[in-house]
Amino acid sequence: MTTWLPPDLCTPVLHQAARVVEVVQENHRTRTFTLDIHLSNAVPGQFVMVWLPGINEKPISLMDNAPVRFTVAAIGPFTQALHRVPVGDRVWIRGPFGRGFTLQGQNIVLVGGGYGVAPLYFLARQALVQGMGVTAVIGARTRADLLFEERFQSLGVPTLLTTDDGSYGQQGVVTDALRSLLEGTEVSVDEVYACGPEPMLLAVRDMCLHYGVPVQLSWARVMRCGMGICGSCARDGWLVCRDGPVERVYT
Repeated sequence: MTTWLPPDLCTPVLHQAARVVEVVQENHRTRTFTLDIHLSNAVPGQFVMVWLPGINEKPISLMDNAPVRFTVAAIGPFTQALHRVPVGDRVWIRGPFGRGFTLQGQNIVLVGGGYGVAPLYFLARQALVQGMGVTAVIGARTRADLLFEERFQSLGVPTLLTTDDGSYGQQGVVTDALRSLLEGTEVSVDEVYACGPEPMLLAVRDMCLHYGVPVQLSWARVMRCGMGICGSCARDGWLVCRDGPVERVYT
């Protein structure tokens, strides 16, 4: 029996074994894993399905494609098990899957909450190669939860930081900092790109609609197949794994 798949989903359905070559502790509960394989066709905003045999398989956004890197917070049984994988051991991946970000305009703003900053770091690097102006807004609940401040600064990207409790950067949420950029007169913002918790994405979407700026949002859902077959990631009739995870919202 042959299963039909759309042309852009026909190739990455089999698992590849990959060896962990580096693990970097990003904060108290988040680590970045580097694997010994390349997915040169992958773009920012796409994801891979990471499988630990006998445990589970989960979708994880790409932080880089060559070599493959992803950033994971230990928040459940699977991610806690992944954090226990040492350098030299193997994991298995399928992908890349989904539709990623599309770079448009000259001056862009990247808005990340929590570990949603990882695919935006990937996007920032590509935008800089294309000569685009990039500003980043990174938010978290506390200073201990912030991610990638040093990584973005190492790229030379102006970075605004917010914390809910005011322990670092501007007290408040990312939309507070985003508003100041959209209302500013120094540089016109051509497009906003956001990845993070759903309430944050909804707030960013509404703000961009109010100011008349296009926005691309990377949504997260429970995914089992990664290819639009099982339907577990449906969002208002939209399959996040296949039709997204990135959605572009026009004004």
